[in-house]
Amino acid sequence: MIADQTAIRSASVLIVDDQESNVLLLEQMLRDAGYTNVTSTMDPEEVCALHRKNAYDLILLDLQMPRMDGFQVIEGLRTNLEDPYLPVLVITAQPGHKLRALEAGVRDFISKPFDIVEVRTRIRNMLEVRLLYKKLANYNQELEKAVAERTAELRESEARFRSLAELASDWYWEQNEQGEFTRVSGPVLDMLGMRVPALAGSASAVPDGWDEQERAALQATIALRQPFLDYTLSRVHSDGSRSRYRVSGEPMFNSSARFIGYRGIGVETTRQH
Repeated sequence: MIADQTAIRSASVLIVDDQESNVLLLEQMLRDAGYTNVTSTMDPEEVCALHRKNAYDLILLDLQMPRMDGFQVIEGLRTNLEDPYLPVLVITAQPGHKLRALEAGVRDFISKPFDIVEVRTRIRNMLEVRLLYKKLANYNQELEKAVAERTAELRESEARFRSLAELASDWYWEQNEQGEFTRVSGPVLDMLGMRVPALAGSASAVPDGWDEQERAALQATIALRQPFLDYTLSRVHSDGSRSRYRVSGEPMFNSSARFIGYRGIGVETTRQH
């Protein structure tokens, strides 16, 4: 990923130096290099407020200034900004200040007296990194927004599915990964030959009359976490009548592809005496 050169040239830059000659030199150098959004101040006490207002892409900061030195400005920027990225390029003639400034969180430094080629290169490189950082932050925000919107759409779709499934069938059910029923509409527990105390009210015996081979085959399919469509189950009632049922179901998985249960529907198709 490479930052657009036009974006780099139009990036916002603030020059902070108490020496007017240094400010004029840096302004002229940046204009000659094609930068179009350069401002300056000789008052270090203004920097934090200016940055909160304008969110500069780069601050060229002199460390040796009266009333408030560059290290105090850096500390103010660190405590007043939500953005953890500190876009500061310090200017210093003291070799011992370089390490201290880097430890304080600044990204790079420029040595005095100025080497014009070095200054331009460091400014361009730092702006490129800064703009890429902002692009990544914006991308992450858009991604989070898209995920949230998609999650809401899926939840709405899930709600519609459940509503339609219940309207279009005699029974609807959901099971968790342990096979426990978490949602039941209709006599599905009888249909599948199961009893769950929390849902059925008691741990009574499985009702008789079901075709055990059919039911065993269905339970084997569920155990393998396979979908099934229009599977037929039959049951003979105590009065001798026979009912036939058609059931369909599918396994459910979360966003990490982990199995979390089953859901399905069923309808009674015939009852013969």
